[in-house]
Amino acid sequence: MAPPKTRPSRIQIQEVGPQVDCGRWAAKRTVGEPVDVTARIFRDGHDTLGAAVRYRRPGSTRWGEAPLEPQGNDVWTGSFEVDRAGLWCFRIEAWVDRVASFQDELRRKVSAGHADLAGELSEGTVLLERDSLTVEDALAAPAGDRSEKVVSGTYDVDVDRVLARFGAWYELFPRSSGGFEGVRKQLPRFAELGFDVLYLPPIHPIGHTNRKGRNNAERAAAGDVGSPWAIGAEEGGHDAIHPELGTEKEFRRLVAEASEHGIEIALDFAIQCSPDHPWLTEHPEWFHRRPDGTLKYAENPPKRYQDIYNVNFDCEDWQGLWQALLDVVLHWVGCGVTVFRVDNPHTKPVAFWEWLIREVRRDHPETIFLAEAFTRPAPMTTLAKAGFAQSYTYFTWKNTRWELLEFLGQLLEWRDFYRPNCFANTPDILHEYLQSGGRAAFEARLVLAATLAPSYGIYSGFESCENVPVRPGSEEYLNSEKYELKERKLDGALLPLVAKLNAVRRENEALQWLDPLTILETENEHLFAFLKRRGDNSVVTIVNLDPAAAQEGVCVLPVSTGLAPAYTVRDLLTDETWTWRIGRNYVKLPAGGSHVLRLGG
Repeated sequence: MAPPKTRPSRIQIQEVGPQVDCGRWAAKRTVGEPVDVTARIFRDGHDTLGAAVRYRRPGSTRWGEAPLEPQGNDVWTGSFEVDRAGLWCFRIEAWVDRVASFQDELRRKVSAGHADLAGELSEGTVLLERDSLTVEDALAAPAGDRSEKVVSGTYDVDVDRVLARFGAWYELFPRSSGGFEGVRKQLPRFAELGFDVLYLPPIHPIGHTNRKGRNNAERAAAGDVGSPWAIGAEEGGHDAIHPELGTEKEFRRLVAEASEHGIEIALDFAIQCSPDHPWLTEHPEWFHRRPDGTLKYAENPPKRYQDIYNVNFDCEDWQGLWQALLDVVLHWVGCGVTVFRVDNPHTKPVAFWEWLIREVRRDHPETIFLAEAFTRPAPMTTLAKAGFAQSYTYFTWKNTRWELLEFLGQLLEWRDFYRPNCFANTPDILHEYLQSGGRAAFEARLVLAATLAPSYGIYSGFESCENVPVRPGSEEYLNSEKYELKERKLDGALLPLVAKLNAVRRENEALQWLDPLTILETENEHLFAFLKRRGDNSVVTIVNLDPAAAQEGVCVLPVSTGLAPAYTVRDLLTDETWTWRIGRNYVKLPAGGSHVLRLGG
């Protein structure tokens, strides 16, 4: 084989970060966050290298530049800050700095006592294009020459608003709160409680055919309102509003006034249809049919959803289906909605989500998509990589110390592309821990959700400690709000704790990020403790996971934390103070009790 026609570069750029799956997907960051860049850069021989990260803003053709500095062992680091939402990109450039290389060689020879440097100085004269050059001149010559420049591949960074990383969510059914106008009247109270997002299940017309009755009964009785997820009726489909909730004008007013209170309205995007959805007659080719011609309703054995039909992403007109679904999202974006909770995205093609999210965010980069994908790690993480800004997690099922340790290890491993939202409950998930643990269990789970994850949420009823399942062994609520109206009021016993936690989160930057996070030893498996730090802000959370009994132990702060030998700690929930030290600190907590301690008072 003949040698290559062009001379290969002698500079190697390896192990560039951040990148996800060798650059197939974008790493994630939020506005104002530095993108810390690393690379391993080297060249054969002894020449001095220079390197920089080149970055480009969304929609721009110009590249900015920030320096990379050598850290030893050929590792180079640097950073650039992202100041707007959208898709950024970066690449590494490296080069031989001939002036610095000459200076280094000359300096070493002078230090070694070499007397005859005429040849070296002649090289320097040519290099610097000067008439004469003394040893002192060469040592003082400015660096900056870029020779043999080589460029790495280009990598993407998907930048979201801060709300994609940090926020408190509250889920409510507007039909249980007096429709849009009833929700609007409660906005000041939600703002006082410190919520950033109000998430509404589907607000569309509900089908009549095969409508579910109370507690998921297969036959609806007269007056049963049905499930909001059975989308579509004679009034319209995914771009229509259930008339009993209000008008589109009233909905737009709700969205606008919520924004004035610092709250965003999130809508559910559920790709499924009732038998009465207009698409069933307008586009029958979009749906699954059995060989006998009958439509196939949705099933997830043992669950059966006779009131719902899934669309067929493998139909011949799949492009028309994709476009129609994009049009639905853009319709609600046009109404002011920029946050969507997506129902069961793991049952739809990854390629579809990658396309839809890219299309929406191209013109509306502020839009945030939350994936409700309770499934295996591979599809969950792939959806995050494909563009979902946030994802539901396994948090509701992680209730022991060892379960939480495994859970957090997984989240930290995924930190470059997966942002967790730790909902403590949902309309579908009432965990046995809450069913049997009483108020103490609810308090423990609330503190864990609010301090472990920068984004967390509760579904209405949590603050009132609703904990009765439809039957033993089930995670479904008795008299589930999914199938009947309730009269909701913001008067639950846990609301003062909710408000306090949301205020603490806003006042402490350490709680607005997933990491840095350090698990702390407690010498008691019922006590779970961790340290979060951001700059000068350090917060230790300790939770008694036992909802039935008080527990005592210690909280060990290792020397490796770099904290002072002794300092004051203040409990941000009670305002009590103590003196703590590096090492073992005694702790006793009541059943389900917690400390949220700011180090330094």
